[in-house]
Amino acid sequence: MKTRITKLLGIKYPIILPGMSWISTPELVAAVCNAGGLGILATGPLNPDQTRQAIKRIRELTNKPFGAGATLLMPGARENAEVLLEEKVPVINFSLGKGDWITKRAHAYGGKVIATVVTLKHALAAERDGADALQVTGHEAAAHGGLVTSLVLVPNIVRAVKIPVIATGGFGDGYGLAAALALGADAIAMGTRLSVTRESPVHEATKKATIESGMDDTIYSNRFDGLYCRVLKTPAAKKAIRRGMSLPRAFVASIAITRQMKLPWFKLMLGTMVKGPKIMIQLSQMATAFAQIQRATEDGDLKKGVHLIGQVQGLVCDMPPVKDLIERTIAEAKDALKKMNAMVK
Repeated sequence: MKTRITKLLGIKYPIILPGMSWISTPELVAAVCNAGGLGILATGPLNPDQTRQAIKRIRELTNKPFGAGATLLMPGARENAEVLLEEKVPVINFSLGKGDWITKRAHAYGGKVIATVVTLKHALAAERDGADALQVTGHEAAAHGGLVTSLVLVPNIVRAVKIPVIATGGFGDGYGLAAALALGADAIAMGTRLSVTRESPVHEATKKATIESGMDDTIYSNRFDGLYCRVLKTPAAKKAIRRGMSLPRAFVASIAITRQMKLPWFKLMLGTMVKGPKIMIQLSQMATAFAQIQRATEDGDLKKGVHLIGQVQGLVCDMPPVKDLIERTIAEAKDALKKMNAMVK
């Protein structure tokens, strides 16, 4: 299957694993790449040394193109982005910030840059700043999807930009891929779907909960981590959203984050303060959410942890190997496109 994305990134299939913290690890990234898609390493929870080691590990596991993410709002993101540029990562995906400096330096070594956006305004800005493609994230997505559904957001942005679009949010099978192509997109990202595969590091208990949950079993709120965010509907998630930001919990969490990121605490606090009160509140909520997300993802603790998930979990009913899932998705897409073509003859 050939699209502008497969040509741009040098991959076989227009299927992307987005960078999901504690999920998009080197092993899952490499599995997606080896199966013909593009895996994007999540660097949010990593310090620069860990990011460099993760890139090395991916290169040990695959010789295919791969990507890595830079969530620019997060503490330590710039340092991690510097590592991606030094290591000449083939594809860099930035989000939650202005990435023109990443684009300029990645292009200097022949790298490609994908910008994650949730609005038309940000899509146009990313295109002006030189991004090679856009990951357009609709309302249905896990974590930080936009306020507009993919069915409306994707074609709206497709019509406004000239660069390829990766449709994200609500896509988990070949029929979704065919629908995205019909909307004008050039690929899909399947975060929730790929998180429930054999190679995924998500705890078995959390995978089981995802399979057993329906499309209605999510909560979308800006009271969990400071941004509008979609999570699995559990008592712990409901409690976290009712509680909102807790300064004492944020303080304790910020100390843990600085240790993990190997950042001086005072540097984190100073960097947060200069961003202004609105960003300070968002980062404080993110600090509180950090440990809860990790607990659900890695430990399978859904009593205290909170799992980021998309509405497409309603379509997830098994846990196949990545290779089987991608091949099945492509076969379904071809079947759907064949049926659609037959309708217009």
